[in-house]
Amino acid sequence: MAELLDPRTIRELAASIGLRPTKQRGQNFVTDANTVRRIVAKSGIAADDLVLEIGPGLGSLTLGLLETGAQVTAIEIEESLAQLLPETVKRLQPENAERLRVVHADALEVTDLPGPQPSAVVANLPYNVAVPVLLHLLETFDDWRNGLVMVQLEVADRLVADPGSKVYGVPSAKVAWYAEARRVGTVPPTVFWPVPNVDSGLVKVTRREPPRTTAARETVFTVIDAAFAQRRKMLRSALSVLFGSSAAASEAISAAGVDPTVRGEVLAIDDFARIAEQLTEVEG
Repeated sequence: MAELLDPRTIRELAASIGLRPTKQRGQNFVTDANTVRRIVAKSGIAADDLVLEIGPGLGSLTLGLLETGAQVTAIEIEESLAQLLPETVKRLQPENAERLRVVHADALEVTDLPGPQPSAVVANLPYNVAVPVLLHLLETFDDWRNGLVMVQLEVADRLVADPGSKVYGVPSAKVAWYAEARRVGTVPPTVFWPVPNVDSGLVKVTRREPPRTTAARETVFTVIDAAFAQRRKMLRSALSVLFGSSAAASEAISAAGVDPTVRGEVLAIDDFARIAEQLTEVEG
């Protein structure tokens, strides 16, 4: 079995580059090898996968992914971490070093990758960028079919929420355009360094075909944003800014087969798509 990181090695690696984990970057590194292997197992990664990993940090999850025989392309925003990662892999898993590519970049700005395109995504995503990064990856790299993201439990609940749930909102609806998201586990704070204040959730992402609609995705997302901008309002009021008036919005929403007096939080992605079709007709 390949060697993974332990708490002592993680602290040594951090000290070697003068790294002090910051809340701003959401730097919480997994220190428990069993947890890493559990995350990798739930991801379903196999030797024939090319995995895109976001924010590998000191390499805890990277080493676990390489252990499966998969190829890994890791995007790391911190230059010192991007330079250290290949050296760590050569030291602990020299036999797997050739299957790692490291890209020093901001994941939110990456639009192309070297070599073959990823078949899967696995990432430990910081709280403040988790949703934007996931949506960017879904939009930009359409070859990957499966993913597993570890995020704060609150974010995990929002990503997997169904219509009608108290935490259903923009992230839930937009992710549903691309994929099915479901929670497949939790991770306690005690396996991280530094120890965060909250549990983390594991979200499995399985890509599917978007709704059949004549509306562009951008238009559908515009409707979603407007519906949740003032989520306590009835849909006809929330969308009045898009359609020009509450009366016009009410007519369009009804034409889409939706009750204009409900709130956006009860609408599924197909409902938003039908309303967006009405908006396309108005704008056209």
